[in-house]
Amino acid sequence: MSQRGPSQLVVTLLVTLFLNVSLLRAVAAEPRRIIIDDDAFGLMHYMLLNAPDVEVLGITTVSGNTWANRVTAQSLRGLEISGDTDVPVMEGATFPLLNSEQLTQRFEGLYGKLVWKGAWMREWVEPTQQTQPTYYGPFEEVELPGGNAKIAAADEIAANFLVRMVRKYPGEISIFATGPMTNLALAQRLDPRFAELAKELIYMGGSLGPRQVLDNRSAAEFAREFVNSPRREFNVFWDPEAASIVARSPWRRIVMVPVDPSTATQITPQLKERLAAVASPELAKTIAGLEPGFPLWDEIAAAVWLKPDLVRESRELYVDVDTAFGPGYGNTLSWDEHYQPGLGERKNEVILAVDPPGLYELMETLMGNSDGP
Repeated sequence: MSQRGPSQLVVTLLVTLFLNVSLLRAVAAEPRRIIIDDDAFGLMHYMLLNAPDVEVLGITTVSGNTWANRVTAQSLRGLEISGDTDVPVMEGATFPLLNSEQLTQRFEGLYGKLVWKGAWMREWVEPTQQTQPTYYGPFEEVELPGGNAKIAAADEIAANFLVRMVRKYPGEISIFATGPMTNLALAQRLDPRFAELAKELIYMGGSLGPRQVLDNRSAAEFAREFVNSPRREFNVFWDPEAASIVARSPWRRIVMVPVDPSTATQITPQLKERLAAVASPELAKTIAGLEPGFPLWDEIAAAVWLKPDLVRESRELYVDVDTAFGPGYGNTLSWDEHYQPGLGERKNEVILAVDPPGLYELMETLMGNSDGP
């Protein structure tokens, strides 16, 4: 049996320490893989694309705020502006699973007008400082105001891409959904292991009991819709059946960002100036063109995923969606432990409040990371 002298032991310890440190660095350097599933392209995308430790594997588009083909065109142009043209874009579902424009009109005739109807929106119910929305058909040719992108979408259906990626990287991909959940529901029905193979789901959607926080007219306009309908939120209402399928899918972890924390945030002229000052020239033009007055719904979801210490209040709740057509159609359902029906509902980490100054600071940092033209 050989014996080691003190110098040999020191060398062995140093080599072991070096190997351990190298391993830790390698693990720390591994990017957080994410797929963005959304119905619009905006500041949230730039935040995630510019985050240094994040790898955006792709963007899947879905109808909601506007039609999927228009979201796809916006996403391609946004990637050109950010300089991330290597990120693929897959177009997803054009229509909800069951809901429709005609059914929504029937709902309004029976139960009252909706503040926002997304692609089905023709006019505001009452005067507002926000721009009158333009109504498009689901298959109209898209011509963006600043010109369409030179890059093209990938020739793959969004749901197929989602399934393929979680199979390729089991347990590694965060699904980041900030629009209706039609693509995710289709992926789950295509592959019952889809949710199980993902690392986690982070979604902006649902509503518990938001209240107006900011004291100005614009903020009041977007908080008033929840005074009498506190559980109704657009992303879920557009496709309640899809949202319910996703709510009952076997995710390892679910982070829900409802409307609630958004009423303490707002795109203001001052915030736009602050972000544009640090952004690339092309991105600064995009920021300058943003319409002020809207809450930062999706940006909050990105922020709490990137920097969890921005969360100021959260709860663990079981969540599902009311899919029975009636006055509560599309409403968010939630229960504390022991009170859920037991029909497959999953426990959510529900974000109820965030730190707005910290959110704005993070956005400023990430806009400054832009390497676009």
